[in-house]
Amino acid sequence: MSWDVIIPFLQPLEGFICDPDISEILVNGASRIFVEKDGELREVQHVTLTEKSLQIAVRNIARVLGDDVSPERPLLDARLPDGSRVAAVLPPCSVTGTVLAIRKFHARRYTPEDLVGLGSLTQDGLAVLQKAIEARQNILISGGAGTGKTTLLNALAKFMPQNQRVVVIEDTSELQLEMSNLVRLEARREQPGVPAVTIRDLLKATLRLRPDRIVLGEIRGAEAYDLLVALNTGHQGSLCTLHADSASKVLSRLSTCVLQAGTELPYRAVRANIAETVNLLVHIERRDGRRLVSEILALKSYDPALDRYDLELAYKASHAQ
Repeated sequence: MSWDVIIPFLQPLEGFICDPDISEILVNGASRIFVEKDGELREVQHVTLTEKSLQIAVRNIARVLGDDVSPERPLLDARLPDGSRVAAVLPPCSVTGTVLAIRKFHARRYTPEDLVGLGSLTQDGLAVLQKAIEARQNILISGGAGTGKTTLLNALAKFMPQNQRVVVIEDTSELQLEMSNLVRLEARREQPGVPAVTIRDLLKATLRLRPDRIVLGEIRGAEAYDLLVALNTGHQGSLCTLHADSASKVLSRLSTCVLQAGTELPYRAVRANIAETVNLLVHIERRDGRRLVSEILALKSYDPALDRYDLELAYKASHAQ
């Protein structure tokens, strides 16, 4: 059990860690603790922590997970055996005391039908997405932090044909795809004496692994350029996610990520290339504590003279959902 690794160092938080309905635990210094339960973030009371005990806990957790933190190396970004994430920032970088964030990995794999049942999207919205995947359209899922991008991607992958070879690339392994010809790749951070293996490195290697489709856990930077290259060379029908706060910001954010690759492509050439590559934009958001697919947009073309995309609304959630 993964939690057995860290609970001995965080006894005051054991109840929250073991509660299956709590998805995140956020410690903002020893005196302020928040948990996310049923999609709602709330502050908890009557939990006793001290700054000293919190720092000792973070150092011990880092050591157990093969990492190290100190005032000289104040950042921790680690993963438990079950895929849950533990992140921390120590003083002096954290001004108000040690910050700790625990994001639980939930083993349950939601199906497309589950998402309809939960009200995340309607049957009509699901039909749009299923048709797009079966037609081998490239789909970009966007949303803010904690909106359920990975959960949606995981569910939609069910519509990929079982006879196709799929390569999954992630910064941290979270996706739970079930298919026979599946290749899973995970990036590696730089460690003492061990070089980093980046998402860009893995994308380039993927092209030599004969994928029919590529699933990229999240676009964060320059790897966006390598993804466009891959999708333009016969790997249609791929899925990826991108952090964006609204559907209107998705394509600008993707353009910025591509430009980080330093290829010196003109801005409008980048945007034109995006229009030729991405077929469908799916935006997911939180609404009243619930995760909801708010819009699905079909990307038709790009007009360089006006610097404007032609987007067609394929689905929009009602305010009653």
